Amino acid sequence: MGVMEGKAFLMKYLGGVDGIAVCVDSKNEKGENDPDKLIEFVKMSQHSYGAINLEDISQPNCYKVLDVLQEECSIPVWHDDAQGTACVTLAGLINALKLVDKKIEDVKIVYYGAGAANATIARVINAYGADPTKTIMFDSKGGLHKNREDIKKDKRFYRKWELCEATNPDNINDIEEAMKGADVLISMAKPGPDVVKPEWIKSMAKDPIVFVCANPVPEIYPYAAKEAGAKIVATGRGDFPNQVNNSVGFPGILKGTLMARATKITDNMAIAAAKSIAKFSEKRGITHDDIIAKMDESEVFPFEAADVAMQAIEDGVARKKLTWQEAYDWASADIKNARESTKALVDGGFIKQPPDEIINDAIKNAVDKVKQ
Repeated sequence: MGVMEGKAFLMKYLGGVDGIAVCVDSKNEKGENDPDKLIEFVKMSQHSYGAINLEDISQPNCYKVLDVLQEECSIPVWHDDAQGTACVTLAGLINALKLVDKKIEDVKIVYYGAGAANATIARVINAYGADPTKTIMFDSKGGLHKNREDIKKDKRFYRKWELCEATNPDNINDIEEAMKGADVLISMAKPGPDVVKPEWIKSMAKDPIVFVCANPVPEIYPYAAKEAGAKIVATGRGDFPNQVNNSVGFPGILKGTLMARATKITDNMAIAAAKSIAKFSEKRGITHDDIIAKMDESEVFPFEAADVAMQAIEDGVARKKLTWQEAYDWASADIKNARESTKALVDGGFIKQPPDEIINDAIKNAVDKVKQ
């Protein structure tokens, strides 16, 4: 609940979107998570909301829940851990490739981890223009390819099977072999710091790009990745350069979606948001240690929202037509209002700072996690 309340605050403060945190008990009588119960809950409650953001739904249930609700609900339903992470990752990759002078269709990409996030990231990056035949993804049992009968037999993992059919034509099962000559590594695996080995990075192509996004500790620390030869390193943490974080994506995406009264959030809309973030970041200046805008750069969100609204119209899922300038002005006004209202409440003492002991405990807990 605390995480979702925080996310609702970010939606309001960064995107001018009102959000309500709702925790749902979707377990059946056996104590197992039942995707059908969650689907039924969302369908029954959809008329109370403009959009629904799904959170913390494990694989493979996340695929069924999202795909069914996208088709059967009259409002947009999306899974931020999937499409949201894919959007921001693609935004960072677009600018990283510019800095190393490589084209998306030419690069070899290795994905380490095959959960909901990385599976969607691969799908969206392929839709953007990457060559699936130059893509290799790994789960805990090895490489994904057409010979993975364990995935083929389990129909719940249909999204993973789509990647098995489209990628890794040489049926590579060894991560060390896959990393040889790779241009990009995108890791959404378990926390490190020894999950990704320096030797793997040393075997990559010239000027390799390494995204290691596990939290609270990346799969390899940025300094170690750079010592091994990485040209650009991104993580999920704000205290390292190049944070790849959903917070720069979902507020703008949802604002644009709601302004256009879209019925769904398409992959094209997520790609439009990624291109918008990348363009905004490039315009204000990018470097090897600063490839993507941060969430405190409030100007990025109206641009993103307007671009998403235009893509919704182009994709035929919008119920309201508006120009880019109208969308930009609308989003800018709402975001400004949200930020100024919050400041007024803080200045007036209606929103109080948390006690020092709570802040100190939070810092201590974070430090302890890193040490572990």
